[in-house]
Amino acid sequence: MTDKPKATLVPELACRDAAASMAFYTKILGFRVLYDRPEYGFYYLERHGAEIMIEQLSDTSWLTGALELPFGRGLHFQIMTTDLAALYDTCIAHRVTIFRECEDAWYRADDHYVGQRQFIVCDLDGYMLRFAENLGAQSELPQTGRVVG
Repeated sequence: MTDKPKATLVPELACRDAAASMAFYTKILGFRVLYDRPEYGFYYLERHGAEIMIEQLSDTSWLTGALELPFGRGLHFQIMTTDLAALYDTCIAHRVTIFRECEDAWYRADDHYVGQRQFIVCDLDGYMLRFAENLGAQSELPQTGRVVG
């Protein structure tokens, strides 16, 4: 292991095929493996400071109920990045399922608006990943992009 995990909140996603998911996350989405236990179908991944664990679904998985595709319904993970356009192009080239096309969005935060360019993809098990790049802040209502709040 070259780097130690640093995040204080790390989701662990149950996957139907952890090796295929690891390949998807590393080869297409640009994550890197911090450490793994492939014999158990476990991979600890990192991308620009975002950390995630993926684990092969098994009879010892920690589940509160039955999983049905798509996994993670109603839950998505925002992952900040600095290479959004290139990542979006890579996802399009690999025919990744795009849940929401690339857009500029502005969110009210108290007395100002914070903006981000973003898009959402679904991984092999249906978990939604929102990749976003910071557009800064504005005190006035933005004139372009989608405004939330």
